Amino acid sequence: MSISVRYRQIFEQIETEADRLYETLPEDTASALRLVDMAAEELQDLIESVGEISQYKLEEKLSPVLLTAHGHLDRARVMLEDADHEKAASVIWELEQLIYRLLNDL
Repeated sequence: MSISVRYRQIFEQIETEADRLYETLPEDTASALRLVDMAAEELQDLIESVGEISQYKLEEKLSPVLLTAHGHLDRARVMLEDADHEKAASVIWELEQLIYRLLNDL
């Protein structure tokens, strides 16, 4: 599977999980959920052009975006863990792992 396909899948999965978390978590988790939204927004900036980035430029272009999105997700996960929302935190952890694996493959 290509990097661009994986990138788009990660974006879609973050969007899907964010929607689910908004539906299931209480309002006091809004700050954490906003960070999940910020991660998706970060990835969305390149969603249309990711397939047009040449192979030798992928790492240079995608790494900063992926690292920023990962950072947002990591902060959201910690906030959810601190609020004793372990199941939601584990969902975020899985999203972080998807980004981490993609970064390693760059």
